[in-house]
Amino acid sequence: MSAPRLLLISRCPPYPLHLGDRLIVYHLAEELEQIGWEIDLIALTNRPQDAAEVGAYDHLFRRVTLFPEARRSPISYLRRLLLPGARWPSSAAQSWQPEMWRSIEAHLREGEYDALHLFGGIHVYEMVGALGERRAIITPYESYTLYMTRALAAARGAARLTAATQRALAARYESFMFAPYAATVVVSEPDAETLRTLNPALPVLVIPNGVDTYTFRPRPVGRIPALLFVGNYEYPPNVDAALRLATEIFPAVQAEVPEARLWLVGNAPPPALMALASESVRVTGRVPDVRPYLARAGAFVSPLRLGAGIKNKVLEALAMGCPVAATPLSVDGIAVLDGESALIAPAEGLAAACVRLLRDPDLRTRMGVAGRALIEQQYSWAGVAAQYAALYREVG
Repeated sequence: MSAPRLLLISRCPPYPLHLGDRLIVYHLAEELEQIGWEIDLIALTNRPQDAAEVGAYDHLFRRVTLFPEARRSPISYLRRLLLPGARWPSSAAQSWQPEMWRSIEAHLREGEYDALHLFGGIHVYEMVGALGERRAIITPYESYTLYMTRALAAARGAARLTAATQRALAARYESFMFAPYAATVVVSEPDAETLRTLNPALPVLVIPNGVDTYTFRPRPVGRIPALLFVGNYEYPPNVDAALRLATEIFPAVQAEVPEARLWLVGNAPPPALMALASESVRVTGRVPDVRPYLARAGAFVSPLRLGAGIKNKVLEALAMGCPVAATPLSVDGIAVLDGESALIAPAEGLAAACVRLLRDPDLRTRMGVAGRALIEQQYSWAGVAAQYAALYREVG
């Protein structure tokens, strides 16, 4: 019997893994390849180094085809909104990404696929026209409408008008652009609820991200009174969270636990964040390996108030047995129980939660064990891949 074949069409390559939208494509492909799937990848690139990094992941695919992402003009966005007939291109020439369109058609002419899977939202939704009558699933990761709803709630002054406009446009697009697909998959229930509200007829499923449970596993080292936040600071919600942690939450913690330290770890910290570095606040920039920080920190603190989707940083902390204190938004899509596998509190309550964790080693140990158990039970990449493989068979 021949191996099942998957055509994977993605808004981005599956590397580097510190970028969350790439991480899921990499690990899903890795797990599917291990259980016998043959995968062809067609992806857009948006970083100068993307084309040179193919060697980091091409072993997972039968064939890899990359195209630079073409620019989408504001006028073209409005045209698709105002002219329903323009929303669904019928040829490569009418699409935003004609090279990708033609490549998809060529792949489909050359061979049969058991499943077609698209990753991304606005970047790739139009490619349904290149698939002919074939059924496909799409994973937009999260709802951009939900993201902008939360951004609007936090915006002040003139920024509110911009956020309101972006939210309205996102809602209009998300009300129609996934409709032709056999299934739309997002990573958390709040994202799914938003899409169902925008289009009640939409078949929406939730399949969360996973964690590499071997790479991210507890280490037999002692924890110290350090608070840790990890993020890619090219993503504005992470900057907002890190600034709030450093300027509001950490000073309150340090007033109660003078020996406490704060580690802000991750890619591309902006000048405003770098300026906060001091004897007790360390801003590392991107590090080659985040695991030593997760292994030693007394608590992983996530004060996110913006964003959507599932938070890989929280999953990794739980997998490492690092106690977590987080806002409710930070654990969207993660089945933690307050007081058992994490401490959940609004931002104004996180300082008290951190003090509890730093002062109580038994609580840290209990929560670390419970968090790791939760990851093993519900958030392994093998489990995620099994859910997708079952969906592929169902969609056919």
